[in-house]
Amino acid sequence: MVKRIWKIILKILKYLVFSLGVIALLMIIFSFTDQPYNAYYKLGTYHAEIESDPNYIILMGAGGMPGPEGLMRCNYAARAALNFPEARIIIAMPSEAKDFKNSDAWRMFEELNRWGIGEERVLFETRGTNTYYQAREIKSMLSNENSANLLVVSSPEHMYRCIKTFEKLGFDHVYGLPTFEAYFDEDLLVSPSERNKLFRNPDRSVDLRYNMWTYLKYEITVIREGIAIVWYKIRRYI
Repeated sequence: MVKRIWKIILKILKYLVFSLGVIALLMIIFSFTDQPYNAYYKLGTYHAEIESDPNYIILMGAGGMPGPEGLMRCNYAARAALNFPEARIIIAMPSEAKDFKNSDAWRMFEELNRWGIGEERVLFETRGTNTYYQAREIKSMLSNENSANLLVVSSPEHMYRCIKTFEKLGFDHVYGLPTFEAYFDEDLLVSPSERNKLFRNPDRSVDLRYNMWTYLKYEITVIREGIAIVWYKIRRYI
C-alpha cells in the first residue's frame, strides 16, 4: 500500500516537473517576442484617454517610500496635479494615525510637495488594505460624488483591475494614468560598428543581455495580475 502511494506521488511529481519545464520553455520563447509587452501595454492603457478634466487624482500606494513604484507614481501624480490645478489628490496608502508624519502615505505627500503641490489639495485614504478596500473607502469619502471624474495613477499592470473596481462601486467617469517607464534607446548599449550586424557575441546581444529578462519580468507580472483579475471577478469586486 505504501509503495503504491509512493509511486502515485512520484508520478504526480514527474508530471508536475514536466509541466513546469514546458511552461518555463514557453516563457523563454515568448520572451523573444513582443507579446509580453503587448499584454502589459493593453492592461495599462485601459481608459487611458482622459475625456474631461478630473475632479480627483487617485494616487494608489505602492510599497515603501522611497521605493521605485512609489516614486514613479508620485512623479506621474504630481505632473497630473500641475496639469489639472483644480483637481484634488487622494493618496490611498495604509498607515497608522499614531505616527502619521512618519508614514509612507505622508512621504508620498512630501514627494508631491516637492513639485509644489500644497497640503490643502491632498486627502488621505489610509484604511484600505488592497485595491478593493481602498476603492470602497474612497467611495465613502466621495459618497455624493458618483459623477465626479477620477484619474487613477497606478502601475500599468494594475490599471485595468483598479479602474474596473472603481466602476463596480458606482463611479461613472474613471480614467487611468499608467506609470510606464521612460523609453531607453537600446542602440546606446552597442557600438556603432555592431549595430548593423545580424549576429553578435552573446555578451554583446541586447536581446540576451536585457530584453529577454525584461520581457520575462513582463510575463510574470501579467500572469500574476491575470490571477488577481480572476480572483476579483470571482469575488465580484469587478
